[in-house]
Amino acid sequence: MSKSDDDEAELVQLQLALIALQKKAIKDGDKILVVFEGRDAAGKDGVIARITEHLSRRATTVVALPKPTDRERSEWYFQRYVEWLPACGEAVLFNRSWYNRAGVERVMDFSTPQQQEQFLRDVPAFERMLVENGMRYVKFWLDISREEQAKRLKSRREDPLKAFKTSPLDAVAQEKWDDYTKARDEMLMRTHSDIAPWICVRADHKKAARLNVIRWLLHAAGDKKILKGVERPDPAVIFPFEPAALEDGRLAR
Repeated sequence: MSKSDDDEAELVQLQLALIALQKKAIKDGDKILVVFEGRDAAGKDGVIARITEHLSRRATTVVALPKPTDRERSEWYFQRYVEWLPACGEAVLFNRSWYNRAGVERVMDFSTPQQQEQFLRDVPAFERMLVENGMRYVKFWLDISREEQAKRLKSRREDPLKAFKTSPLDAVAQEKWDDYTKARDEMLMRTHSDIAPWICVRADHKKAARLNVIRWLLHAAGDKKILKGVERPDPAVIFPFEPAALEDGRLAR
């Protein structure tokens, strides 16, 4: 079989394991929360689609919130996200999350420096509360190179089937690359913790990124029966954040 065929065969195996994991989570009343962040065009949609493709529609929710309303802007910042958190037996996947405040809002001046600083101070305590109250929480940062981002953004613009993937922010993603890098670095440094670590994914190669994210989720669950035959995540593709990754080439500059 070709490498592509091998990848597809592994994806099916991993999706079957995800189904088994969800059945167990529903039975045990687990609350599963997964956050996906990353550069524009880093592949969040594709990863989430592969994870949820065969899962229970009733027990699985993908959340991709639009920009806040005037009323929501007056609320406690985390308030509109809290209403989407999972109950027992549910899995919720955020396609971008409260971390907008540390990324696009900072780069595009959609919030004040004071609001951004308060967020960075508050979010570790917020996430600690989630975990200590029984949430099974994983947060992924999908990282791509500047060259790969340019290629994917160009493909979006030229493919009419990708019309809903484009946004006005795409136009400045390359122009403000260095600003996004600086925002990413501070976010990872200040919001990575033992209880809610960032899991970084080198996502220039889409299939490898997708397979390794699913492997990570399955291994994080730690059920030996479900893990039978599931390869370990590749540390060249996916790894817990550490400050050295900002300088040694694992995360794009």
